[in-house]
Amino acid sequence: MDNNSSNKNNSNKPNNKVNMSKFNLNWMYMIIALMLLGLWWGSDSRGAGNKAVTYSEFQDYVKNGYVSKVLGYEDKSIEAYLKPNSVGAVFGADSTKVGRNPIITSRAPSTDKLEEFLQAEKEAGHFDGTSDYPPKSDIFPAILIQVLPLVLLIALWIFFMRRMSGGGSGGPGGVFNVGKSKAQLFEKGGAIKITFKDVAGLAEAKQEVEEIVEFLKEPQKYTDLGGKIPKGALLVGPPGTGKTLLAKAVAGEANVPFFSLAGSDFVEMFVGVGASRVRDLFRQAKEKAPCIVFIDEIDAVGRARAKAAAMGGNDERENTLNQLLTEMDGFGSNSGVIILAATNRVDVLDKALLRAGRFDRQIHVDLPDVNERKEVFGVHLRPIKIDNTVDVELLARQTPGFSGADIANVCNEAALIAARHGKKFVEKQDFLDAVDRIVGGLEKKTKITTEEERRSIAIHEAGHASISWLLEYANPLIKVTIVPRGRALGAAWYLPEERQITTKEQMLDEMCATLGGRAAEDLFLGRISTGAMNDLERVTKQAYGMIAYLGMSDKLPNLCYYNNEEYSFNRPYSEKTAELIDEEVKRMVNEQYERAKKILSDNKDGHNQLAQQLIDKEVIFAEDVEAIFGKRPWASRSEEIISASKTSKELKEAEEQEAARAEEAEKEVKEEESRNTEASDNTESKN
Repeated sequence: MDNNSSNKNNSNKPNNKVNMSKFNLNWMYMIIALMLLGLWWGSDSRGAGNKAVTYSEFQDYVKNGYVSKVLGYEDKSIEAYLKPNSVGAVFGADSTKVGRNPIITSRAPSTDKLEEFLQAEKEAGHFDGTSDYPPKSDIFPAILIQVLPLVLLIALWIFFMRRMSGGGSGGPGGVFNVGKSKAQLFEKGGAIKITFKDVAGLAEAKQEVEEIVEFLKEPQKYTDLGGKIPKGALLVGPPGTGKTLLAKAVAGEANVPFFSLAGSDFVEMFVGVGASRVRDLFRQAKEKAPCIVFIDEIDAVGRARAKAAAMGGNDERENTLNQLLTEMDGFGSNSGVIILAATNRVDVLDKALLRAGRFDRQIHVDLPDVNERKEVFGVHLRPIKIDNTVDVELLARQTPGFSGADIANVCNEAALIAARHGKKFVEKQDFLDAVDRIVGGLEKKTKITTEEERRSIAIHEAGHASISWLLEYANPLIKVTIVPRGRALGAAWYLPEERQITTKEQMLDEMCATLGGRAAEDLFLGRISTGAMNDLERVTKQAYGMIAYLGMSDKLPNLCYYNNEEYSFNRPYSEKTAELIDEEVKRMVNEQYERAKKILSDNKDGHNQLAQQLIDKEVIFAEDVEAIFGKRPWASRSEEIISASKTSKELKEAEEQEAARAEEAEKEVKEEESRNTEASDNTESKN
């Protein structure tokens, strides 16, 4: 009863909705056709009216003064053009349909007779026009001249309409297909041959992505326990860490359709196109379900929506994001469609996009550690011809902070350097030169420096090397050079420690080693130079970070003034606190500077030997520094990690061997028992 009454109430309500008819393309076709017709009607190509008369009638029209021009041809035919005010007298009721240049046609007895008649009428004052006797023209060119403009207009119209509708050579990018999705579809057994074996390192990220693929292959394994397929996974990590490579591996391994596109593919200058492309993408995905949709650089469309209205405008990117949110987890169902996305700016993404139900998982793809870099080198060294001198462990240790893309670049650069020198194999030195080339820039041996400048550079670099060798937590030294490279006049190369947690003492040791170059100049030359600008910049930033963000100050302990707002112009502290931060930074940097000068004063002889070797050789290695200062009493963290990895690997291999031996022994015992059983059965049967 309630339902009936509600229906009646709804039927009595006035329908305020305006029924607007949808725009039909046929109207556009009709408008264009009318425009073409109007052009033809208003042009001279529109056919002029004509009337065939007898020669005597022609003579009467001339005598009456109706004719303005006469053309006589060799075949005795006549064409006479009428004066505008005489058209009605000749054509009568049809005068409105004859066009702007009506003519009358007739046949003369001969051209001479026609000429005599016209001359006589001129003398009598009846004919004041012109006469001519051109050769008879072919009718085909005349028809062509009249019809060709219309044909060209129609052809151009058809061509542009085909382009706009996506037909012909316009392809899928036509104007009427602008709202269609640009996603590439990769079916099973397609062009992508990358598998998870080609993805080195990233063990945890690879495991989570493999689980999604396995769910699509064997859903029964998970659904029997009540599990559901994840709706989306977001790959988060710095550039070059292998997020897109993981997605390619998913495309190569999955036995389902794989849609791939970039976040910028949704962005277009036309309003509503982004949302339309999102709808079209998910429509295609639902038709192919179960399937995977991969959106690379999703921050192009998924950036957090503004809190304030954008001056009353219509933000196309926000509309696209709203449609994406609705499609991923809205009122409708998208069962069987898994969304994979990648970004290196997860901090700017909209919170509604990151919630569970849309992206159930955030898979962090971090920079590889030393063991993972060793695996990555193993993948990229497969196609390269290397000799026995290449030490993969050393390369992995010497490339801290390198992403997978950086390591691929190192391998390629080493091969190019070896080919440049005409080698048949890529050697260890080629890889070291490649790392130097990528980190420091191209070596500039032709840059001219004076002896005084070389000595100043050598003392500066020797100061870095000496202090880093004598401090416990400073990064271990590899080599020092005074050969200009890139924008630097000299450089010291280290093996940075990849720490998970960094203490205040470790950071202070690094700061002291960084100030060693300026301290050596001040102490041994009695002057300072511009060569320490980069060192001072790094030290200042590090000191501000320690005090303002990490709470490593005595006067501002346990306080963090980090501001996560990207476009904020307000500091999260007062002017008085800012002055205190500046004072603490000054104090910390000056303390480490004095500490560096004291260490160099205590080891003056070793520093001078090191500087002289640099002047003589230009490049010295860790072995040369060890010969001067002795062996460092502290072990490198990287060496501990590699040795621990080797130990765990050896233990694992030993356990596997022990398990195999135990399994073999158990098998032998079972075989012995079966033989004894058979023997006893034979004995009983004989008895």
